[in-house]
Amino acid sequence: MISELKFLVPWGHIAAKAWGMPQGRPVLCLHGWLDNANTFNRLIPLLPKDCFYMAIDFPGHGLSSHRPVGFPYHFFDYVADVRRIVAELKWNRFSLMGHSLGGTVAGMFSCVFPELVDKLILVESYGFYPAPTESNQLLLSKRKLIEDLLSFEEKQQHSSKVRSPQAALQRLLEANKHLTEESGKILLQRGTTEVPGGLVYNRDMRVLLHNHSLVTLDHSLNFLKTIQAEILMIIAQGGIFTGDFEDSRHFLQPLKEAFKTTLKERFQLTEVAGNHFVHLNEPEVVAGIISAFLTKHQNPKPSL
Repeated sequence: MISELKFLVPWGHIAAKAWGMPQGRPVLCLHGWLDNANTFNRLIPLLPKDCFYMAIDFPGHGLSSHRPVGFPYHFFDYVADVRRIVAELKWNRFSLMGHSLGGTVAGMFSCVFPELVDKLILVESYGFYPAPTESNQLLLSKRKLIEDLLSFEEKQQHSSKVRSPQAALQRLLEANKHLTEESGKILLQRGTTEVPGGLVYNRDMRVLLHNHSLVTLDHSLNFLKTIQAEILMIIAQGGIFTGDFEDSRHFLQPLKEAFKTTLKERFQLTEVAGNHFVHLNEPEVVAGIISAFLTKHQNPKPSL
Protein backbone atom coordinates (compact mmCIF):
# COMPACT_ATOMS: atom_id res chain seq x y z
CA MET A 1 0.00 0.00 0.00
CA ILE A 2 1.36 3.43 -0.99
CA SER A 3 -0.01 6.61 0.60
CA GLU A 4 0.69 10.34 0.30
CA LEU A 5 1.04 12.37 3.49
CA LYS A 6 1.49 15.98 4.56
CA PHE A 7 2.97 17.22 7.83
CA LEU A 8 2.10 20.79 8.79
CA VAL A 9 5.01 23.05 9.72
CA PRO A 10 5.07 26.79 10.59
CA TRP A 11 5.94 27.76 6.99
CA GLY A 12 3.59 25.32 5.22
CA HIS A 13 3.96 21.56 4.96
CA ILE A 14 6.44 18.74 4.45
CA ALA A 15 5.20 16.17 1.94
CA ALA A 16 5.86 12.47 2.36
CA LYS A 17 5.21 9.17 0.67
CA ALA A 18 4.74 5.92 2.57
CA TRP A 19 4.85 2.23 1.70
CA GLY A 20 3.31 -0.51 3.85
CA MET A 21 1.21 -0.56 7.00
CA PRO A 22 1.83 1.97 9.82
CA GLN A 23 2.09 -0.91 12.28
CA GLY A 24 5.31 -2.10 10.62
CA ARG A 25 8.85 -1.36 11.78
CA PRO A 26 9.43 2.32 10.97
CA VAL A 27 12.07 3.30 8.41
CA LEU A 28 12.46 6.97 7.46
CA CYS A 29 14.05 7.59 4.04
CA LEU A 30 15.87 10.80 3.10
CA HIS A 31 16.65 11.79 -0.50
CA GLY A 32 19.64 13.60 -1.97
CA TRP A 33 20.20 17.23 -2.93
CA LEU A 34 17.73 18.45 -5.59
CA ASP A 35 15.94 15.05 -5.59
CA ASN A 36 12.73 13.99 -3.88
CA ALA A 37 10.97 11.05 -2.22
CA ASN A 38 10.55 9.26 -5.55
CA THR A 39 14.25 8.39 -5.46
CA PHE A 40 13.17 5.35 -3.40
CA ASN A 41 10.31 4.30 -5.74
CA ARG A 42 12.06 1.27 -7.22
CA LEU A 43 14.02 0.19 -4.14
CA ILE A 44 11.42 0.04 -1.39
CA PRO A 45 9.15 -2.54 -3.10
CA LEU A 46 12.15 -4.91 -2.99
CA LEU A 47 12.74 -4.52 0.77
CA PRO A 48 11.21 -6.48 3.72
CA LYS A 49 7.43 -6.23 3.80
CA ASP A 50 7.17 -6.03 7.58
CA CYS A 51 8.53 -2.46 7.61
CA PHE A 52 6.70 0.83 7.22
CA TYR A 53 8.79 3.00 4.91
CA MET A 54 8.27 6.75 4.78
CA ALA A 55 10.19 9.01 2.41
CA ILE A 56 9.91 12.77 2.85
CA ASP A 57 10.50 15.64 0.46
CA PHE A 58 12.88 18.03 2.17
CA PRO A 59 11.61 21.64 2.22
CA GLY A 60 12.25 23.28 -1.13
CA HIS A 61 12.16 19.89 -2.87
CA GLY A 62 9.43 17.77 -4.43
CA LEU A 63 5.96 18.55 -3.12
CA SER A 64 7.06 20.24 0.12
CA SER A 65 6.69 23.95 0.86
CA HIS A 66 9.60 26.28 0.31
CA ARG A 67 11.24 27.85 3.35
CA PRO A 68 10.26 31.45 4.26
CA VAL A 69 11.44 34.20 1.94
CA GLY A 70 14.74 35.79 2.90
CA PHE A 71 16.47 32.73 4.35
CA PRO A 72 18.96 30.26 2.88
CA TYR A 73 18.70 26.50 3.31
CA HIS A 74 20.91 25.77 6.30
CA PHE A 75 22.08 22.18 6.57
CA PHE A 76 21.05 21.75 10.21
CA ASP A 77 17.52 22.85 9.37
CA TYR A 78 17.15 19.54 7.52
CA VAL A 79 18.12 17.74 10.74
CA ALA A 80 15.41 19.72 12.52
CA ASP A 81 12.92 18.78 9.80
CA VAL A 82 13.52 15.09 10.53
CA ARG A 83 12.96 15.70 14.24
CA ARG A 84 9.67 17.47 13.50
CA ILE A 85 8.43 14.52 11.47
CA VAL A 86 9.30 11.77 13.94
CA ALA A 87 7.95 13.84 16.84
CA GLU A 88 4.59 14.12 15.10
CA LEU A 89 4.64 10.40 14.31
CA LYS A 90 5.59 9.67 17.94
CA TRP A 91 8.38 7.37 16.81
CA ASN A 92 10.82 6.81 19.67
CA ARG A 93 12.97 4.22 17.87
CA PHE A 94 13.30 3.85 14.11
CA SER A 95 15.72 3.20 11.24
CA LEU A 96 17.10 5.88 8.93
CA MET A 97 18.06 5.42 5.28
CA GLY A 98 19.65 8.32 3.42
CA HIS A 99 21.06 8.82 -0.06
CA SER A 100 23.78 11.40 -0.67
CA LEU A 101 22.71 14.61 1.15
CA GLY A 102 20.02 12.55 2.87
CA GLY A 103 22.75 10.31 4.25
CA THR A 104 24.64 13.30 5.61
CA VAL A 105 21.46 14.52 7.31
CA ALA A 106 20.79 11.01 8.63
CA GLY A 107 24.34 10.73 9.96
CA MET A 108 24.15 14.02 11.81
CA PHE A 109 20.68 13.24 13.14
CA SER A 110 22.05 9.97 14.53
CA CYS A 111 24.69 11.96 16.40
CA VAL A 112 22.33 14.61 17.77
CA PHE A 113 19.54 12.15 18.65
CA PRO A 114 21.42 8.83 19.04
CA GLU A 115 18.77 7.22 21.24
CA LEU A 116 16.16 7.42 18.46
CA VAL A 117 18.00 5.55 15.68
CA ASP A 118 18.52 1.77 15.76
CA LYS A 119 19.81 1.25 12.20
CA LEU A 120 21.46 3.74 9.84
CA ILE A 121 21.74 3.02 6.11
CA LEU A 122 24.00 5.33 4.11
CA VAL A 123 23.76 5.00 0.33
CA GLU A 124 26.54 6.88 -1.47
CA SER A 125 27.20 8.86 1.69
CA TYR A 126 29.80 8.84 4.44
CA GLY A 127 27.32 10.23 6.95
CA PHE A 128 29.25 13.51 7.07
CA TYR A 129 30.47 16.01 4.50
CA PRO A 130 33.09 17.95 6.46
CA ALA A 131 33.57 21.66 6.01
CA PRO A 132 37.03 23.01 5.14
CA THR A 133 39.34 23.16 8.13
CA GLU A 134 40.96 26.45 7.06
CA SER A 135 39.19 29.40 8.67
CA ASN A 136 39.65 31.55 5.56
CA GLN A 137 37.81 29.02 3.42
CA LEU A 138 34.98 28.84 5.93
CA LEU A 139 34.64 32.61 5.99
CA LEU A 140 34.75 32.86 2.21
CA SER A 141 32.07 30.17 1.80
CA LYS A 142 29.74 31.98 4.22
CA ARG A 143 30.44 35.31 2.55
CA LYS A 144 29.59 33.80 -0.84
CA LEU A 145 26.34 32.35 0.53
CA ILE A 146 25.20 35.74 1.81
CA GLU A 147 26.15 37.56 -1.38
CA ASP A 148 24.51 34.91 -3.56
CA LEU A 149 21.31 35.13 -1.52
CA LEU A 150 21.19 38.92 -1.83
CA SER A 151 21.88 38.69 -5.56
CA PHE A 152 19.12 36.11 -5.92
CA GLU A 153 16.63 38.36 -4.14
CA GLU A 154 17.69 41.43 -6.15
CA LYS A 155 17.08 39.62 -9.41
CA GLN A 156 13.77 38.31 -8.08
CA GLN A 157 14.37 34.82 -9.42
CA HIS A 158 11.09 33.53 -8.07
CA SER A 159 9.39 32.52 -11.29
CA SER A 160 10.31 29.18 -12.80
CA LYS A 161 10.97 28.64 -16.46
CA VAL A 162 8.31 26.64 -18.31
CA ARG A 163 9.71 23.68 -20.24
CA SER A 164 8.18 20.96 -22.33
CA PRO A 165 8.21 17.52 -20.62
CA GLN A 166 11.06 16.39 -22.87
CA ALA A 167 13.05 19.57 -22.29
CA ALA A 168 12.57 19.28 -18.52
CA LEU A 169 13.83 15.71 -18.63
CA GLN A 170 16.75 16.60 -20.88
CA ARG A 171 17.79 19.44 -18.57
CA LEU A 172 17.73 17.08 -15.58
CA LEU A 173 19.78 14.42 -17.36
CA GLU A 174 22.33 16.95 -18.57
CA ALA A 175 22.79 18.21 -15.02
CA ASN A 176 23.19 14.71 -13.61
CA LYS A 177 25.04 12.20 -15.75
CA HIS A 178 24.40 9.41 -13.22
CA LEU A 179 20.65 9.31 -13.90
CA THR A 180 19.13 7.04 -16.52
CA GLU A 181 16.21 8.34 -18.57
CA GLU A 182 13.80 6.13 -16.62
CA SER A 183 15.14 7.38 -13.29
CA GLY A 184 14.90 10.96 -14.47
CA LYS A 185 11.24 10.49 -15.35
CA ILE A 186 10.56 9.03 -11.90
CA LEU A 187 12.08 12.05 -10.17
CA LEU A 188 10.23 14.50 -12.42
CA GLN A 189 6.87 12.99 -11.43
CA ARG A 190 7.31 14.61 -8.04
CA GLY A 191 9.80 17.27 -8.99
CA THR A 192 7.68 19.22 -11.48
CA THR A 193 4.22 20.79 -11.74
CA GLU A 194 2.19 20.95 -14.92
CA VAL A 195 1.28 24.50 -16.00
CA PRO A 196 -0.03 25.96 -19.25
CA GLY A 197 2.65 25.34 -21.85
CA GLY A 198 4.54 22.59 -20.07
CA LEU A 199 6.26 21.87 -16.75
CA VAL A 200 8.04 23.92 -14.08
CA TYR A 201 10.49 22.50 -11.56
CA ASN A 202 9.13 22.47 -8.01
CA ARG A 203 12.45 23.02 -6.28
CA ASP A 204 13.21 26.30 -4.57
CA MET A 205 16.06 27.93 -6.49
CA ARG A 206 17.63 28.95 -3.17
CA VAL A 207 18.51 25.28 -2.70
CA LEU A 208 21.13 25.86 -5.39
CA LEU A 209 22.98 28.25 -3.06
CA HIS A 210 25.41 25.81 -1.47
CA ASN A 211 25.35 26.05 2.31
CA HIS A 212 27.36 23.37 4.03
CA SER A 213 27.47 22.90 7.79
CA LEU A 214 30.38 24.18 9.87
CA VAL A 215 31.21 20.65 11.01
CA THR A 216 34.87 19.93 10.23
CA LEU A 217 36.55 16.55 9.84
CA ASP A 218 37.75 16.64 13.46
CA HIS A 219 34.20 17.37 14.60
CA SER A 220 32.89 14.52 12.46
CA LEU A 221 35.40 12.02 13.84
CA ASN A 222 34.34 12.93 17.38
CA PHE A 223 30.61 13.14 16.67
CA LEU A 224 30.37 9.65 15.19
CA LYS A 225 31.42 8.25 18.57
CA THR A 226 27.96 9.17 19.88
CA ILE A 227 26.09 7.02 17.32
CA GLN A 228 24.27 4.10 18.92
CA ALA A 229 22.86 2.61 15.72
CA GLU A 230 24.18 -0.20 13.59
CA ILE A 231 25.45 1.27 10.32
CA LEU A 232 25.39 -0.01 6.75
CA MET A 233 27.40 2.11 4.30
CA ILE A 234 26.97 1.36 0.58
CA ILE A 235 29.44 2.99 -1.79
CA ALA A 236 29.13 2.62 -5.57
CA GLN A 237 32.29 1.88 -7.52
CA GLY A 238 31.30 4.47 -10.12
CA GLY A 239 29.78 6.91 -7.62
CA ILE A 240 30.62 10.47 -6.71
CA PHE A 241 33.37 9.54 -4.27
CA THR A 242 35.45 7.88 -6.96
CA GLY A 243 35.35 10.58 -9.61
CA ASP A 244 33.45 13.86 -9.58
CA PHE A 245 34.11 14.78 -5.96
CA GLU A 246 37.86 14.37 -5.88
CA ASP A 247 38.05 17.20 -3.34
CA SER A 248 36.40 14.81 -0.84
CA ARG A 249 39.27 12.36 -0.86
CA HIS A 250 40.94 13.95 2.15
CA PHE A 251 38.14 12.87 4.49
CA LEU A 252 37.07 9.51 3.04
CA GLN A 253 39.78 7.33 4.54
CA PRO A 254 39.78 9.00 8.00
CA LEU A 255 35.99 8.60 8.23
CA LYS A 256 36.10 4.95 7.14
CA GLU A 257 38.81 4.17 9.68
CA ALA A 258 36.94 6.00 12.44
CA PHE A 259 33.72 4.08 11.73
CA LYS A 260 35.62 0.79 11.78
CA THR A 261 37.61 1.43 14.94
CA THR A 262 34.85 3.17 16.90
CA LEU A 263 31.76 1.18 15.93
CA LYS A 264 33.57 -2.11 15.23
CA GLU A 265 31.02 -4.88 14.55
CA ARG A 266 28.21 -2.31 14.34
CA PHE A 267 29.68 -0.95 11.09
CA GLN A 268 29.38 -2.62 7.69
CA LEU A 269 30.91 -1.15 4.53
CA THR A 270 29.90 -2.63 1.18
CA GLU A 271 31.04 -1.58 -2.28
CA VAL A 272 28.76 -2.32 -5.22
CA ALA A 273 28.79 -1.92 -8.98
CA GLY A 274 26.90 1.10 -10.26
CA ASN A 275 26.94 4.86 -9.94
CA HIS A 276 25.62 7.52 -7.56
CA PHE A 277 22.00 6.55 -8.26
CA VAL A 278 22.49 2.79 -8.07
CA HIS A 279 19.52 2.51 -5.66
CA LEU A 280 17.22 4.04 -8.30
CA ASN A 281 18.86 2.92 -11.55
CA GLU A 282 19.55 -0.67 -10.47
CA PRO A 283 17.81 -1.24 -7.12
CA GLU A 284 18.31 -5.00 -7.27
CA VAL A 285 22.04 -4.41 -6.76
CA VAL A 286 21.52 -3.02 -3.25
CA ALA A 287 18.10 -4.42 -2.23
CA GLY A 288 19.45 -7.73 -0.92
CA ILE A 289 22.20 -6.04 1.08
CA ILE A 290 19.77 -3.58 2.67
CA SER A 291 17.17 -6.28 3.35
CA ALA A 292 19.71 -8.48 5.14
CA PHE A 293 20.83 -5.51 7.23
CA LEU A 294 17.27 -4.55 8.19
CA THR A 295 16.37 -8.08 9.27
CA LYS A 296 19.61 -8.71 11.20
CA HIS A 297 19.07 -8.67 14.97
CA GLN A 298 15.48 -7.69 14.30
CA ASN A 299 13.32 -6.99 17.33
CA PRO A 300 10.11 -9.03 17.40
CA LYS A 301 7.97 -5.89 17.62
CA PRO A 302 8.47 -2.34 16.38
CA SER A 303 8.79 0.45 18.92
CA LEU A 304 6.45 3.26 18.02
